[in-house]
Amino acid sequence: MVNIKNMDFAYKKTKLFSNLSLELKPGNIYGLLGKNGAGKTSLLKIISGLLFPNTGKIEVNNFIPKQRNPEFLQDIFFLPEEYYLPGLKAIDFKKVYAPFYTNFDNVRFMELLEEFKLPMDQKLNSFSYGQKKKFLISFGIACNSRIFLLDEPTNGLDIPSKTQFRRIIASAGTENRLIIISTHQVRDMENLIDPIIIVDEGKVIFNEYVEQVTNKLTVKKLTEEPAKDTVLYLEKEIDGYKAVMANTDQDQIDIDFETLFNTVISNPSGVKSVFNGGTNNENN
Repeated sequence: MVNIKNMDFAYKKTKLFSNLSLELKPGNIYGLLGKNGAGKTSLLKIISGLLFPNTGKIEVNNFIPKQRNPEFLQDIFFLPEEYYLPGLKAIDFKKVYAPFYTNFDNVRFMELLEEFKLPMDQKLNSFSYGQKKKFLISFGIACNSRIFLLDEPTNGLDIPSKTQFRRIIASAGTENRLIIISTHQVRDMENLIDPIIIVDEGKVIFNEYVEQVTNKLTVKKLTEEPAKDTVLYLEKEIDGYKAVMANTDQDQIDIDFETLFNTVISNPSGVKSVFNGGTNNENN
């Protein structure tokens, strides 16, 4: 559904991606993680045809995104972190923009507006930031596009709304739809995103399903500081240490996404070795 091969991308003289390759398949809710400036938003824009790669190849649903083919555009919805909403009521917005999406589900749209308790008689540009976000999430899901891209979707949402968001997105995931969520709020995405993609320094350094993470890595609480060559990642805590290790004993212990991210970023070569069948715990 999304196929990127040997892609380079730069902003003027600043190179962001170098020889990046990535294949994304339908039926998944991918989590796209990375440090500030790693290129998460830029990658979503490239997939949606808003930015163009310098070299390499990218195909989305068998289309080249930069050509902005109408059939391509009606089957992809991108919810950016920053956006503008016009001075229209929800129903008027739908009348203007829904016709661009041939599979738009009006019944689902109205259900989501009601679930998020959004005022129907109020203009969208007078909504709070969180209300605007919930409106666009509702509209994006109702578009029924096969590709749904979300950039920091839980920013601006309160705790009950985040719970609603997770449930709604989980129900929107189908075998024919590909959802990509770029986020810093990894704790908001626990039990939702799978697989997990981590980008750093212009490359994809991690792309694994949660089941594989559980099989390959384990977290242990230790009272004494372990030898560095026995751990992939070590974090000092009040009552001791939290250590990430290769799961040689096949312990069924879930690793939280924040700890996983810190482990991969701090020790990519060690993590890669474990997932490739080795036990090299060399810390960088």
